[in-house]
Amino acid sequence: DPQLWKYFATTGRFAFLSVGLQTVLGFGLALLLRDRFHGSGFVTTLLLVPMMLSPVVVGMFWKLIFNPSYGIFNYLLGYTNPARSPDWLANPNTALWAIVIVDVWMWTPFVMLLCLSGLKAIPDYLYEAAAIDRASTWFQFRRITLPQVLPLLLIAVLFRTIEAFKSFDLVMGLTGGGPGDATELIAVNLYRMAFQGQWRTGTASALAYIILVVIIAISNVYIRNLNRVRGES
Repeated sequence: DPQLWKYFATTGRFAFLSVGLQTVLGFGLALLLRDRFHGSGFVTTLLLVPMMLSPVVVGMFWKLIFNPSYGIFNYLLGYTNPARSPDWLANPNTALWAIVIVDVWMWTPFVMLLCLSGLKAIPDYLYEAAAIDRASTWFQFRRITLPQVLPLLLIAVLFRTIEAFKSFDLVMGLTGGGPGDATELIAVNLYRMAFQGQWRTGTASALAYIILVVIIAISNVYIRNLNRVRGES
């Protein structure tokens, strides 16, 4: 089925965009929250709230936010006239980006939490020795911070990549796979094939095994790199 590879490509784009943005933003937030300041505990707790919510609830919640008539998202972007506001979920060119935005909002705290735990575990004497040697901030980040946090960062990327390939409830809550098949991820297509009118359970089971093999292959790549990084550090 040529459409099947289109759904795999859409899933790959979604995974690449969402996991990439989550990695960058999560690591950046962890760097900002590494040093304690007044109210840092409250800020950290507040940032962790999105990942505690149900994906279906988050999908319905953001569906209202993206609404071109009364949603706040377009207003924050500067669209004050609802008649000229873009409909993010109804446009095939922006629907996938809308799902990526919601997924990043929801799961960036997970990456931040893992990176923050890695940053807290770095011994202070490493930075003290680097300061004595007059090492620059960039050198300390490249030679101390990044190597120490990289194993946990790769674990976060591994978990989020696996979850991105299984993403279903968030997409169904936001777009249902539409408009057309612009956001038809492979998990959504699997559901339609097995239960929504087609009842092709045998083909859907075969597709589930294909997805499993793909996830195992991607996981092996991450685990090999993780073992190499841990060996070097």
